Formats: sequence, structure tokens, C-alpha cells
Amino acid sequence: MTPESSTAHHRPWVKISHWIITISFLLLAVTGFFILMVHPRLYWGEVGNDLTPALIELPISRNYKHGGYENQTAFFDNQNSPVSASRTYDIFNQNGWGRSLHFLSAWFLVATGLVYLIAGFFTGHFRKRLWPQGEERTLQSFWHDLSTHFKQQFRLPFGPEYNLLQKYAYLSVIFLMLPLVVVTGLTMSPAVTAAFPFLLSLFGGYQSARTLHFAASISLELFLIAHLVMIILSGFVPHMRAMTFGKRI
Repeated sequence: MTPESSTAHHRPWVKISHWIITISFLLLAVTGFFILMVHPRLYWGEVGNDLTPALIELPISRNYKHGGYENQTAFFDNQNSPVSASRTYDIFNQNGWGRSLHFLSAWFLVATGLVYLIAGFFTGHFRKRLWPQGEERTLQSFWHDLSTHFKQQFRLPFGPEYNLLQKYAYLSVIFLMLPLVVVTGLTMSPAVTAAFPFLLSLFGGYQSARTLHFAASISLELFLIAHLVMIILSGFVPHMRAMTFGKRI
């Protein structure tokens, strides 16, 4: 172990951005769940509502398949006409505070994420700590690291360097899943798509963007659960010390 690797495990800007992004993401997960409970149906394409076929229906609130509509009326005299109807069911609705807090948390995540990206590139954090080096970029190295995790039942010793699975997981989160969540979230905003209409073409419509937003969010939440499990298995206290006030691991 070099003298550099035995000192501060995480730089101050990494620690600060880590906790701001963590808190923002937890708020996004909670408020996003309440927003989804209001309309627990996902579609593909430009439009979708309770009266159109859903791609996925989620049994997470009393709004699931409630069928509380009557007097369906078509807007036009053709088979594919949009349909309206009177609601007869007292639906679950927490859209007001849920959307407000969701958007506020999202901007905290986006602003902090941009600072993290800029600092990560200019300080060499991504290149030195996260980017696989040399033989690590081979399939053999990946399978060896994966088998090591299983052999040790994911109870790997805590250390200053990221292992290969950590590197790939963090790179996927930073450069794939988080950007996808942010961009699909922006695509659901009519104000944003009015200025950047290519986003709708990129994702195939508002409802497609919403479905992809949901899928990416679930992926991030699964990563968070796995991340917490690995922290507990490999040493909760030293990990917390390294990510908070600890100067040495």
C-alpha cells in the first residue's frame, strides 16, 4: 500500500457530493413512489390514461384497476379517437406536495452531480479511482473478480482501492443510470420539450420517457440496496468513517 492510498480514503468534495446526492435520491425515491401511486400505470408512446391499454400496471394503491368511470365519450367519430369519462371513484392523490418535493430534490441532485462530474474529470478521480486499468478491462478479470466475491460470500475486506465490480457498478451509475433518470425526467416536462423537442423523438414520447424513467429509477434503487448490503458485509464502521470525518481507514 502506498503512502497516498493509506491517507484520506475520500476527498472532501467526494464526501460532500456523496451525501447530498444520497439525500436527494432518497427524497426522489419516496416522492416518486407517491407520484406513481396516483397513476400506477405505465405506457409506451406519446399518450396514455386509465381508458387506454397499459404496458404495465402496478398494484401499489387503491387506484390500481379501480374502474371508477362511467359515461365514456369519444372526442371524434373514429376507432382511435381519444376517450373521456366521468370519474366515480375517490382516487388516491398526493400529486401536489409529491411533485413539488420531487422536482426540488431533482435539481439538488442535478446541480451536485454536475459539480461531481466536473471535479471528477479535472482532478483525475474517475481516471485514477474508477476507470479499469490494463488487464482489468478483460472478461477474464471480470469473471475472476465476480467469482472472488461469491467465494468470500461478498464479505471482502475493507480497503482503499475499489475492486473491479465496484468500478463497473459506479461507472454504470454515474455515466448511464443517473443521466438516463435525469434526461427522461426532463423529457416529461412540457416546458423542457417545448425548448428541446428532439427529446420526445429520442425517447418515443412522454409516456415512453416516463416508463424508462421508472425502469432507471428501479435500477438505481436496486443498486442502492446492493451497495448498503456490501457496506455492511465488508465493514460498516470503517466505511462510514471513510465517507464522513475519518482521515485514515
